[in-house]
Parts: sequence; structure tokens; C-alpha cells
Amino acid sequence: MAILLSSANSSVLTRWADYLNGYYETKQVQSLSELNKMHVTKKFDVILLHRTMIDIPAFARLIKTLPMVRFFLLSDRPDEDEAMTFLRLGIVGYGNTYISPPRLIEALRVIANGGVWLGQKIIQRLIMDTAHHAKEEDKKDDAFLLVAKLTKSQRKIAELVARGQSNLEIAANLKITERTVKAHLTSIYEKTKTGNRLNLALLMNLGKNPSVKP
Repeated sequence: MAILLSSANSSVLTRWADYLNGYYETKQVQSLSELNKMHVTKKFDVILLHRTMIDIPAFARLIKTLPMVRFFLLSDRPDEDEAMTFLRLGIVGYGNTYISPPRLIEALRVIANGGVWLGQKIIQRLIMDTAHHAKEEDKKDDAFLLVAKLTKSQRKIAELVARGQSNLEIAANLKITERTVKAHLTSIYEKTKTGNRLNLALLMNLGKNPSVKP
């Protein structure tokens, strides 16, 4: 997987490049103009984008020109409202600029597999917003039935995903291997028809309690 590292801060670029060395092929740019030029000559699967490098209108324009690219936005001061704004525009990942190496690697694995990587607070915000807009009680019943298909072990893993934990964190908490967590998630996604971590987290919240009917 080819990854483009984008930041006007050379120390940030060096930090990211060192973290990813040996894991992914990377290139670096320090401006939006360089980013656009670089992507013309080489296609990238994911772009790590430093928040200080771009504003909201510029990102809205950028993602229209590169609709097939997955953007992972990294902010010096992560903020829920900021995350929600950029999520609506199309990012697939949001985190701290100074994310630890294991979490960055895990985040990119999730994104590479078609998932969305978000912090726990952002996931909870999405869950609350989704629950607030879920007016049809049948949706809760459907969600409850899907969650009920999970085994005890699978449900525990799904609950930890809903709390925003990474595969590595789940493995450590449950004292199992990361490979086992991944195997469980494959089955969980299939049973719940969710396909990724974000949809699973939303489903777990929605399916906690079925609606009560007379």
C-alpha cells in the first residue's frame, strides 16, 4: 500500500516516515500544490494529511479532485466538532498528529481493509447522533436481533470496538492474540452485516435494548 505523507512541518513528516518505515511505501510533500502534482505521477492508497496544512473549503475541493483516495486527517489538537465536519466531507480516519507508532500502524490496517479509524470520543459522538436520529423503533428491534446472533466472546469484542478500542487493545484486554481478534471480527461483520468498525459500533449502541411493544 502506497501512502503519501502531507505536512508543512518537516519534523512531523520525519516522525511519520520513521514510524512507517518497513511497513509501507511512503512519499512526502509539504504543500497542497505538491500533493496534487505528486498524485498525478503516482497513485496513493492513503494520504496522511496534517490538519495545519489545510482548511475546510480547501479539503472539500481536494476530495472532489481525488474521490478514490482515503484521507487520514491528523490534528495537533483533536476536536470532536472538527472531526465531525471532516467526516461529513469524506475522511476515513481522524487522530492526533503525535499518535503512537502501534496505533498508527493499526489505524492504517483498518483503513486499508475498508474501515474507518476514529477515537473513542468521536465514535461515541456518532453513536449519540445516530441514536438521536433513529426515530423508527423497528430499527432498534432489527439491531437487537443482529447483535443477538453473536456469541458471548464475539459480543465482548464488538462492545470493545464500540468503545473505540483498537485490535491491539482488545487483544491485550482479553488476553488473546491480535490474529484471533481479527478472525472474530470477520465473523462479527458477517453476522451483523456491518462491514467495518464504525458501522459495528453504531449497531452495538442501537441494539442494546429492543423497543417495548404492547
